[in-house]
Amino acid sequence: MKHRSLTLALMTMAAVSVIAIPVAAQAPARAPAAQAPKPAAAPAAKAWTPPKTSWGDPDLQGIYTSDDYIGLGLNRQAQYGTRQYFTEEEIAAREKTIQTTAERDAVEFATPGANVGQGPPNHWGERARRSPRQTSLIIEPENGQTPALTDEGRARAAMYARQGAGTALPEDSWEGYTYYIRCITRGIAGSVLPVIYGNGTEIVQGPGYVAILQEMVHEARIIPLDNRPYVGSNIKLYMGDSRGRWEGNTLVIETKNILGNKTGIGGNGGTTPTSAPFSEDAKFTERLTRTDKDTIQYSMRVEDPRTYTAPFTFTFPIRREPGYQNFEYACHEGNHGMMNQLSGARADERKAREAAGQK
Repeated sequence: MKHRSLTLALMTMAAVSVIAIPVAAQAPARAPAAQAPKPAAAPAAKAWTPPKTSWGDPDLQGIYTSDDYIGLGLNRQAQYGTRQYFTEEEIAAREKTIQTTAERDAVEFATPGANVGQGPPNHWGERARRSPRQTSLIIEPENGQTPALTDEGRARAAMYARQGAGTALPEDSWEGYTYYIRCITRGIAGSVLPVIYGNGTEIVQGPGYVAILQEMVHEARIIPLDNRPYVGSNIKLYMGDSRGRWEGNTLVIETKNILGNKTGIGGNGGTTPTSAPFSEDAKFTERLTRTDKDTIQYSMRVEDPRTYTAPFTFTFPIRREPGYQNFEYACHEGNHGMMNQLSGARADERKAREAAGQK
């Protein structure tokens, strides 16, 4: 049974055991000078028509996971330049690492004499089943990098880093912890990017609506398809306000009206050294195209001119896997981590006052 209420410390330790392809395995395979290795071709577009719902919309329904793209960077490593796809040799190296990891996870008992750790067992993590073909999640701009921040974006990034995403330093108040740590939200972008576990996406359709449920932090979005107007611009939402439409067999979802300065493009809606929290003017355009009976190609284009100097797009496939299902994400209902950290900080403060002869 999967465990969905790991503490933050346990999650951090689990992240170490998640598939991390060694740099040596990621480096382009060597070849004779006369013939450099060729990148693997983009998956060929197949003439495949998805089934229809009883009311005539393309049927995207099911539970999908992005586990195959766990560990692939959002930004492309410099060694790949503008190359979007791995070579066949690089894919083979990654497949070998995936197989080795699966064999290690299947070991029932610890090796005699091995060091005992305090992290969870390897099989608690979720793993890629096959190698990704892309060299990064970002495909626009061509260099696979998050665009440079604007002046406002840099200022917001500095404040976010200094204040721990809230109005206080982490141990000063619960508001010093990120919205993810508080089990509130990971934001619209953070909710779809693959992380160490909980990468399930469930899609349910009805006439005029599509519902999308993310497994981690149980984010649920009800998206109307009837061209209704957005809510007023003065109403801001954790996941924004979404409207959908069909372009052929592709579901296009446009979202705006998010709460500004709360979530970003980093893991679980955080930030990275080259990113900042989104502004309230950000716009997100998602595209979901079913490419075969088990696969949807997902993409998101981010436009936030107050934060980034250019738009950017990331993409990856999500797949239906035998036996995969969404599990409850029991967070603060059974997670005492933040309470313990805050009460511990107050205890330290009392000791400091007592040592100084204060009450």
